[in-house]
Parts: sequence; structure tokens; C-alpha cells
Amino acid sequence: MALGSAIGTGLFYGSSSAIQAAGPAVLFAYMIGGAAVFIVMRAMGEMAVKHPVSGSFAHYASRYLGNFAGFVTGWTFSFEMAIVAIADVTAFGIYMGFWFPQVPQWIWVLTVVLLIATINLMKVKVFGETEFWLAVVKVTAIIAMIVGGAALIIFGFNAPDTETATGFATLMSAGTLFPNGFMGLLLSFAVVMFAFGGIETIGITAGEADDPSKSVPAAINTVPWRILLFYVASLAVVMMLFDWRQIDGSASPFVQIFDGLGLPAVAHVLNAVVITAAVSAINADTFGAGRMLYAMSVAGHAPKSFGRVSRNGVPWMTVVIMAVVLLLGVVLNALLPEALFTIIASIATFATVWVWIMILASYLAMRRREAKEGIDGSVAREYAVPGGTIAAWSALVFMAFVVVLLALSAETRVALYTGVIWLVILGVLYKLLVRPTAAIDQKNNDSLLN
Repeated sequence: MALGSAIGTGLFYGSSSAIQAAGPAVLFAYMIGGAAVFIVMRAMGEMAVKHPVSGSFAHYASRYLGNFAGFVTGWTFSFEMAIVAIADVTAFGIYMGFWFPQVPQWIWVLTVVLLIATINLMKVKVFGETEFWLAVVKVTAIIAMIVGGAALIIFGFNAPDTETATGFATLMSAGTLFPNGFMGLLLSFAVVMFAFGGIETIGITAGEADDPSKSVPAAINTVPWRILLFYVASLAVVMMLFDWRQIDGSASPFVQIFDGLGLPAVAHVLNAVVITAAVSAINADTFGAGRMLYAMSVAGHAPKSFGRVSRNGVPWMTVVIMAVVLLLGVVLNALLPEALFTIIASIATFATVWVWIMILASYLAMRRREAKEGIDGSVAREYAVPGGTIAAWSALVFMAFVVVLLALSAETRVALYTGVIWLVILGVLYKLLVRPTAAIDQKNNDSLLN
């Protein structure tokens, strides 16, 4: 599920904006951002091993930071999934435009929204099988693209109408790894961090795993090599194959590059793959938001109706809510087809990074409580965060820095305004709507888990 959400639009389409901002230096951005995300995942994993619950990180925020923190974390994650899904359906419309340029983008968006709603209302087994095969397709395609691209580089394949050989010379076509300076690298983080959004979905299923003490660490420990393979290696290959300065965002950079290389058949195959990846990501986003809202309903932080389950075992009300939100994406695609993706991606980055900040803050509060109570945390010490609290604090500072970076560009600054408004709205809703007994219920749940 985490692969489905994290390996999608951010890589297959959003990477074009990151490449435009930083050039080849974007590879460093993915490595730096990936390292920080790994610390976040290990922090969540250490908590999940100790306290495996559904909707885990919202529960941990309530447990260690207070009831309001859990409320904000859960709703912001759901907001994140909704915004990321809108970005995904927007990318889906752009991908379809590669084949059908005359068809309005919003029509494809409406089509995929209806498809996703149908899949998510089916039995959980059907949904899981669908997501599994969609993920298999895109992971296999990425590996095949890396291997095929590497072969083209090794055998010296040249693009039509150019004498520049593929390889490091093409990567360095601007004469430097930092063509837009250090500031270009910083600006790319807005999209780079968006690309990793959703990987925390691993924690959503902690309470449903047969043996979370083994399955959660095993899943999280694969994050480093996935980042190196799916993000760094794949983008390094595509920028060695074709002059990255010609990537304009009109299509997936993977598709555009192979089309520009005079390999239209490969470009069409990859376009089918990125479409599959988009559907997979939207599917996973809908699942993640639904599971979180269900857990929030049980905790008294969301309407009771969100806890209703269909005969197929699906929290159907949350699926309906997500479908309605995605229909908003249809309207936005009709009104802002050109600028929508960057706006949505930056807002999603704010929501994503905020959730990660809350995970890190919860972890640090847990460690302080353990120290105060004389608990050594040996239950999960074999799965402790590398570097402990020092690493967690470093990642926390980095995440806060990413939020500040959103203010540097006029295109991404809207994310800060939206984020502040969102947090204010949550504060008002918490005061007006959350029943006072929710905090007591949370404490009772905590005592049962101890």
C-alpha cells in the first residue's frame, strides 16, 4: 500500500518540475530527502512495534502529545491523501493527453474517479489484489526502464539529430551539476518531498498485521533501497539518455525522453505504465484516507458515520467522501488545467511534511516519557531509530526547513497560506465538535494497550 501511494505521480510526473528547478542536482535532493524520510519511518516503526494500532500515527500523537495533536494529525493525513489523489488524477488526465490531445483533461479525470470509487467499494480482497498487480506493473516497468536505459548508455546510443553521446556527458549538458545554483536545489525540495508522500501508509495497517513486530520493520527497512532504485537510479538514467533541459512537463519525463530519443513504441508503453501507476496511487490514497478516517471515527475525532462498514467489509462512507473530493479535482482541472499540478503538489507537500513532523514529535515525546519513567524501551530496542533522538531532531529540523522553503517561490507560497488556514479550521472544529469524552476514551484505549 505504501508503494502504491509513494511511487506514482511524484516520480512519474512531478520529477519534471524538480528537474527543471535543480537540474542534475535533483539526485542529491532525492537522496537527502529520502534519508530524512527513512528516519521518520523508523521512528514510526519503533512506535508501531511497541503499540500496534490502526491509524497508528494519529494515535501516537494523541498518546504522547495530546488529544488535539492526534485530531490534527489524523485529519491532516486524510487531507494529504485527498490532495495527493487530486494531483494523481490531474496527472492521469495529462498522461491521457499524450494519446488524445484533443480530449479535454477533465473528462479523463472524471473517468478515473468513477473507476477508483468502484474498486474501493468492492471486497477488500478484490481491492488488495487489484492494488498488488498495479504495483507489480509499475515496479517491473521501472526496473526494466533502468536496465534498458543503462544498455542504451553502455552501447553508446545517440538521440536523433544530435552528436552528443548518452551518458555522463548528457547529464552534464549544462556544464555543471548545479545549473541553477544552490537555490535551485533548495526549490526542488517542494516537489521532491511531495514524491515521498504516502509512504507513511505503512503505519496505517500496523494494527491489522499478523505480527507487526516483524512485518512493519521489514517493510520500513526496504525504504532506502527503494529510494535509491526507484527515484535516484531511474532519474539518473533518464537524464543520461536525453538533455534534461528539454523536459517541459507536457508529459511524464519518462515518456517524453523516450519519445525524443526516436523510440515512440517505448514511449507508448511507458505512457501505459505511468497511467497504471497513477491509478495505483489514487487507489492507495483512497485506502489510506479511508482507514484513517475510520480510526478517527472510532476515537471520536470524526463523525460516527465514517465508521460504517459495508457487507464487503469496506468503510463505505469514507470512500464516498473521497470520491466527492476527487470530483472537486474534475472542476479544478476544467478551470486550471495548466497550473493545477504545481499548486496541488505544493499544498500536498505542506500536509505531508506536517504529518511527518507530528510523527517525529510523537517519537521524541515517547522517548522523553520512557526516560522519565525509567523505561529502556527494550521491546523495540533492536529496531531503534539509527542515531536515536539526535537523528530524530535532525530530521525534524529538516522537515521544518522544507516548510519554510515553500515561501521562497510564488508558485509554492500558496501552500503556506492554505496550510495555515487548514490548521486554523481544525482548531475551530476541534473546539466546537469534538466531544469532551474523546480525550477520556483515548486515555482508556492507551491503558488497555499498556
